Amino acid sequence: MHSFSDRHHHAFTVSELNRQVKSLLESSFMQVRVQGEISNFARPSSGHWYFTLKDGKAQVRCALFRNKNLRVRFSPKDGDQVILTAKVSLYEGRGEFQLIGEMLEADGEGQLQQAFEALKAALAKEGLFAAAHKKPIPAHPKHLGVITSPSGAAIHDILSVLKRRFPSLPVTLYPSAVQGTEAAAQLIAALKLAQQHQRADLIIIGRGGGSLEDLWPFNDENLARTLFSYPIPVISAVGHEVDFSIADLVADLRAPTPSAAAELISPDQDALRILLDRQANRLSRQLAYILTQKRNSVQHLRQRLRHPGERIREQKSRLNNAQQRLQAAINKKLTGARHHHSLWTQKLSQQQPGRKIEQKRLQLVRYTERITQEFTRLHTQKRYALSGLITRLNAISPLATLERGYAIIQDSDAKVVTNTQQIKTGDVLINRLHQGSFTSRVDKIYPDTFLHTHSGTDLKTDSNTDPDT
Repeated sequence: MHSFSDRHHHAFTVSELNRQVKSLLESSFMQVRVQGEISNFARPSSGHWYFTLKDGKAQVRCALFRNKNLRVRFSPKDGDQVILTAKVSLYEGRGEFQLIGEMLEADGEGQLQQAFEALKAALAKEGLFAAAHKKPIPAHPKHLGVITSPSGAAIHDILSVLKRRFPSLPVTLYPSAVQGTEAAAQLIAALKLAQQHQRADLIIIGRGGGSLEDLWPFNDENLARTLFSYPIPVISAVGHEVDFSIADLVADLRAPTPSAAAELISPDQDALRILLDRQANRLSRQLAYILTQKRNSVQHLRQRLRHPGERIREQKSRLNNAQQRLQAAINKKLTGARHHHSLWTQKLSQQQPGRKIEQKRLQLVRYTERITQEFTRLHTQKRYALSGLITRLNAISPLATLERGYAIIQDSDAKVVTNTQQIKTGDVLINRLHQGSFTSRVDKIYPDTFLHTHSGTDLKTDSNTDPDT
């Protein structure tokens, strides 16, 4: 740079001045974030963006070159409130102060990004994003439910892909707002309606691209919890490939775009046709092989099969042979039986059975007489023995004792009294005689020696004759 004295005597060219001012600005401001409203927005064919950023009191020219604006997540337009991250510079050709942009975001998107990250961390901690909770996506869905705006590009992209790849798949659209304050509640209501219908076995929920603010309904916590507990598998297809939402993380599968979601669930018709042709060829070969095997088996069985008439003739011949053998065996048996009969007849005639029968009859008569005599002898012997036993029994019978003048004395309980110790004075005793009985009362009890010393003495007794005697 020129010294003060040099500057006093040296005049800058415009180019030199602008170059030094540019160098001074770029070295003084490394990077700044500037908030303002877009105006005079232009997209030339080069792909660069040129616009003015202004507020109520000033404005500044801005440039966002193509390699930078490809990362912008929304489509800017005049009137948008934005925050531009940029380097301060000077356009030397016109001497215009300008900002060379590095990143452009909608005003307020920074706060939304912070809220997104906070909710994402909280739900991740609860396990809402865990792979263990994700339901498998059916390989061949029978009915597809789509939750999106009926006028948006998402439904048209999905239907276009399905028409090309899987036109037989039935599709039911559950319309919902996908942007704005009411969108989250409508998305939840659409999910519940699809569940009530019990028609779809797979749901696609999503929309086309947009800014973080545009996609914000898909970051709603209530929507996330509804998706987490939803019984039907859900594919989330929100925005473009670079866009991520809470719904993408909670859903059972995330698709980069709605078109990609339709691609994921729809088999390619051409691939299916090739697969079917291959399977048909395999089936044809298998059927041909089986038919050949069966044909050979039938041919083999036909060769083994004999005509029924031939089998009947064979059986008839076998039956005739068996009858002949049976007749020969019967004749042989009869001849043998006749021979044996003749022999036994001859032997029987030699034995003279009439004489033997007479001998046996006489022998039986003798045995009968001997048995009768023995029986008579035994009867007489047993009768004499029985008579002796009767005589002996009468000799020891209590009745015989009573007949000789003795009595049997019993107490009031009909127990026989054999000892004076069994009675006491005043007892009434029963005296049983040979014929009849009477009662007596005990006046006095004597010792055993009394009768021996007073034999023949008159004893007074108080007796009452039994009225039954």
